[in-house]
Amino acid sequence: MNKELASNLAWGIGIVVIALASTYARKLGYIEAETVTRIVMCAIGLMVAWFGNRMPKRFVPNPWARQATRVGGWSMALSGLIYAALWVFAPTQIAVVGGSAAVILGILVTISYCLSLRSKAKVPPTP
Repeated sequence: MNKELASNLAWGIGIVVIALASTYARKLGYIEAETVTRIVMCAIGLMVAWFGNRMPKRFVPNPWARQATRVGGWSMALSGLIYAALWVFAPTQIAVVGGSAAVILGILVTISYCLSLRSKAKVPPTP
Protein backbone atom coordinates (compact mmCIF):
# COMPACT_ATOMS: atom_id res chain seq x y z
CA MET A 1 0.00 0.00 0.00
CA ASN A 2 1.46 3.35 -0.97
CA LYS A 3 1.85 6.26 1.43
CA GLU A 4 -0.86 8.40 -0.16
CA LEU A 5 -3.48 5.66 0.00
CA ALA A 6 -2.58 4.93 3.61
CA SER A 7 -3.00 8.58 4.61
CA ASN A 8 -6.34 8.79 2.78
CA LEU A 9 -7.58 5.70 4.60
CA ALA A 10 -6.31 7.12 7.89
CA TRP A 11 -8.39 10.28 7.35
CA GLY A 12 -11.49 8.26 6.55
CA ILE A 13 -11.06 5.93 9.51
CA GLY A 14 -10.19 8.87 11.75
CA ILE A 15 -13.40 10.70 10.91
CA VAL A 16 -15.46 7.56 11.54
CA VAL A 17 -13.71 7.07 14.91
CA ILE A 18 -14.32 10.72 15.82
CA ALA A 19 -17.99 10.39 14.89
CA LEU A 20 -18.42 7.18 16.89
CA ALA A 21 -16.55 8.53 19.92
CA SER A 22 -18.57 11.76 19.84
CA THR A 23 -21.83 9.82 19.57
CA TYR A 24 -20.82 7.65 22.51
CA ALA A 25 -19.93 10.73 24.56
CA ARG A 26 -23.36 12.18 23.72
CA LYS A 27 -25.10 8.98 24.83
CA LEU A 28 -23.22 9.17 28.13
CA GLY A 29 -24.38 12.77 28.53
CA TYR A 30 -20.96 14.42 28.27
CA ILE A 31 -21.77 16.48 25.19
CA GLU A 32 -24.88 17.64 23.33
CA ALA A 33 -26.04 16.50 19.89
CA GLU A 34 -25.06 19.82 18.31
CA THR A 35 -21.53 19.41 19.65
CA VAL A 36 -21.29 16.02 17.95
CA THR A 37 -22.29 17.61 14.65
CA ARG A 38 -19.80 20.44 15.08
CA ILE A 39 -16.94 18.07 15.94
CA VAL A 40 -17.54 15.86 12.91
CA MET A 41 -18.08 18.78 10.52
CA CYS A 42 -14.93 20.49 11.79
CA ALA A 43 -12.98 17.27 11.15
CA ILE A 44 -14.33 17.18 7.60
CA GLY A 45 -13.24 20.79 7.05
CA LEU A 46 -9.77 19.99 8.34
CA MET A 47 -9.65 17.01 5.98
CA VAL A 48 -10.51 19.27 3.01
CA ALA A 49 -7.77 21.69 4.12
CA TRP A 50 -5.27 18.84 4.48
CA PHE A 51 -6.03 17.48 1.00
CA GLY A 52 -5.79 21.01 -0.40
CA ASN A 53 -2.42 21.40 1.29
CA ARG A 54 -1.24 18.11 -0.24
CA MET A 55 -2.27 19.01 -3.80
CA PRO A 56 0.67 21.29 -4.69
CA LYS A 57 3.16 18.86 -3.17
CA ARG A 58 2.33 16.08 -5.62
CA PHE A 59 4.78 15.58 -8.44
CA VAL A 60 3.39 16.91 -11.71
CA PRO A 61 5.70 17.03 -14.73
CA ASN A 62 3.84 19.73 -16.68
CA PRO A 63 4.43 23.34 -15.51
CA TRP A 64 0.81 24.31 -16.31
CA ALA A 65 -0.45 21.41 -14.23
CA ARG A 66 1.83 22.46 -11.38
CA GLN A 67 0.28 25.94 -11.49
CA ALA A 68 -3.21 24.44 -11.44
CA THR A 69 -2.45 22.19 -8.47
CA ARG A 70 -0.86 25.10 -6.61
CA VAL A 71 -3.92 27.34 -7.08
CA GLY A 72 -6.28 24.43 -6.40
CA GLY A 73 -4.34 23.51 -3.30
CA TRP A 74 -4.46 27.02 -1.89
CA SER A 75 -8.14 27.50 -2.67
CA MET A 76 -9.14 24.14 -1.18
CA ALA A 77 -6.91 24.51 1.88
CA LEU A 78 -8.35 27.95 2.64
CA SER A 79 -11.93 26.88 2.00
CA GLY A 80 -11.47 23.84 4.25
CA LEU A 81 -10.10 26.00 7.06
CA ILE A 82 -12.99 28.45 6.69
CA TYR A 83 -15.44 25.53 6.71
CA ALA A 84 -13.87 24.09 9.88
CA ALA A 85 -13.75 27.48 11.62
CA LEU A 86 -17.39 28.19 10.83
CA TRP A 87 -18.43 24.84 12.28
CA VAL A 88 -16.49 25.57 15.44
CA PHE A 89 -17.50 29.19 16.03
CA ALA A 90 -20.59 30.18 13.99
CA PRO A 91 -24.25 29.43 14.62
CA THR A 92 -25.35 26.25 12.86
CA GLN A 93 -27.32 27.92 10.05
CA ILE A 94 -24.41 30.20 9.22
CA ALA A 95 -21.99 27.26 9.40
CA VAL A 96 -24.11 25.27 6.94
CA VAL A 97 -24.51 28.09 4.43
CA GLY A 98 -21.12 29.74 4.89
CA GLY A 99 -19.19 26.48 5.05
CA SER A 100 -20.85 25.12 1.94
CA ALA A 101 -20.29 28.43 0.15
CA ALA A 102 -16.61 28.40 1.12
CA VAL A 103 -16.05 24.91 -0.29
CA ILE A 104 -18.06 25.66 -3.43
CA LEU A 105 -16.08 28.89 -3.93
CA GLY A 106 -12.81 26.95 -3.52
CA ILE A 107 -13.95 24.48 -6.16
CA LEU A 108 -15.07 27.28 -8.51
CA VAL A 109 -11.74 29.10 -8.13
CA THR A 110 -9.90 25.90 -9.03
CA ILE A 111 -12.12 25.12 -12.02
CA SER A 112 -11.99 28.71 -13.28
CA TYR A 113 -8.21 28.81 -13.05
CA CYS A 114 -7.90 25.45 -14.85
CA LEU A 115 -10.19 26.68 -17.62
CA SER A 116 -8.17 29.89 -17.97
CA LEU A 117 -4.96 27.86 -18.27
CA ARG A 118 -6.63 25.65 -20.84
CA SER A 119 -7.66 28.64 -22.94
CA LYS A 120 -4.14 30.07 -22.70
CA ALA A 121 -2.69 26.75 -23.84
CA LYS A 122 -4.84 26.84 -27.00
CA VAL A 123 -3.68 30.32 -27.98
CA PRO A 124 -0.52 30.19 -30.08
CA PRO A 125 2.37 32.19 -28.61
CA THR A 126 2.94 35.66 -30.02
CA PRO A 127 6.16 36.11 -32.03
